[in-house]
Amino acid sequence: MSSLSYQVETWGTVILIELSSQKVGEEKLLLAAKEAEEFLFKVDKLFSTYREDSQVAALRSEKLNIADADPLVKEVWERCLQARELTGGAFDPWKVEGGFDPSGFVKGWAADKCGEIFNNYEIENSLVNAAGDISVRGGLLSDGVVAPWPLQIRNPEKFDEVVKDIPINNGAVATSGVSEKGSHIRDPFTGLIAIGALSATVMGPDGGIAEALATALVVAGKDGVGWFNKPELANYSAFVIDRHSDTSWSISNQ
Repeated sequence: MSSLSYQVETWGTVILIELSSQKVGEEKLLLAAKEAEEFLFKVDKLFSTYREDSQVAALRSEKLNIADADPLVKEVWERCLQARELTGGAFDPWKVEGGFDPSGFVKGWAADKCGEIFNNYEIENSLVNAAGDISVRGGLLSDGVVAPWPLQIRNPEKFDEVVKDIPINNGAVATSGVSEKGSHIRDPFTGLIAIGALSATVMGPDGGIAEALATALVVAGKDGVGWFNKPELANYSAFVIDRHSDTSWSISNQ
């Protein structure tokens, strides 16, 4: 058995990569982590709203047309259109101040892409934690035994307090709310700070969609429950902490 913990500093944060395998050696784990690192640097170069040379910055300033953008940017653009439709506009990166900002989708999407890189190296067990948007594959390998990754939801107002355990072998977990950045999510319908929920965590097979749904639930609160009846979201679940009372509620489709 081989294992590797690796950190990537980019996007103004630290992205944690955990890899383990019973058939791939440490040298190959490191090669995979290095390839994921280069991909994450490329994501920053393409999508950062803080870099004047990024393609998203060029789209926002109308110096670039989406038809001429990098294929990865086109992919995220199309996926954001899908997420906007699934949430009835509660997730809308085109209604952000300054223009198109896919930040509420890209972290989860990029974490999944890293998982695809690890699959190409035949690495059975992986975790990518991209600033709270997590993508896992294969479960946690320890002493030759595979168990679910022991993920947790924490109280956004008391971060040392765990409010829910989420054991998961494969898939994505994304959380949006006030814990790290304060009340930073805006309601695309009003332009004001979103007040639908204090925190929303979404679990499902796709990291980008999970992240977009979590952001949208902070906007919509319980008005977003109906989204999960759509066939496209049949495998997604949510755990939401209400903003207006000391209560939580959940949606379970798994």
